[in-house]
Amino acid sequence: MNDWIDYYDSTHTIYVSKLHRDVHFETIARDIVGYVSSKESVVLDYACGEALSAETVADACGRLILAEPAPGVRGRLVARFAPNTKIRVRSLDELRHVDEKSVDLAVMNSVAQYMTPDELDAAFTIVRRLLKPAGRLVLGDILQPNVGMSGDVIALLRFAAKHGFVKDALLGLARTALSDYRQLRTRIGLQRYSEAEMLAKLAAAGFTATREPVNIGHNPSRMTFVARHAFERSRNADAAR
Repeated sequence: MNDWIDYYDSTHTIYVSKLHRDVHFETIARDIVGYVSSKESVVLDYACGEALSAETVADACGRLILAEPAPGVRGRLVARFAPNTKIRVRSLDELRHVDEKSVDLAVMNSVAQYMTPDELDAAFTIVRRLLKPAGRLVLGDILQPNVGMSGDVIALLRFAAKHGFVKDALLGLARTALSDYRQLRTRIGLQRYSEAEMLAKLAAAGFTATREPVNIGHNPSRMTFVARHAFERSRNADAAR
């Protein structure tokens, strides 16, 4: 994951324009808010990135923890959200000091593809420790093995058409073909999981999960899962009998 952390900590061109960047984060924030169960909820955004619309999520919950591994991005988060007392910025290492069973909702969106399977398992262990007994993990934007880069291109162009930046998207795709992102994606690759593989991986980490009908964000070819402590799902099933 370190190479990807360095990339996102640099001056990258993953967003084709300011409008693309802004509507991307607005869409993600709106989708996350849909999973917030109450105004008192404690929400963790694991490897949150720039999280430009984090205040939208903070408005919907009691406390928002933005955990980010890239030091430069983390510094910008601290500066951007310092006036908001509901938002706290942490490194991933600092999550070890967050109280056990203190989080109602944990979100890992567009993160798993940059992690090795072992790194993802370690992240699941951290999140499981932090989640309350009835807490939920939302794991979004999981790449499927049978969907290649062409699926990402089509999704971007449809998103661009909806929000009015098609010309910038076409120019951005041309730049991306020659960019460090393309070289990294070719050299390191992105981790992909089938639905069955991700459900099994979550089960091995102590979760019971289901796939959501709609993915977080703009790319419908990727997957979102909602996971709970396995014992909590079993207890609910027993109570319903």
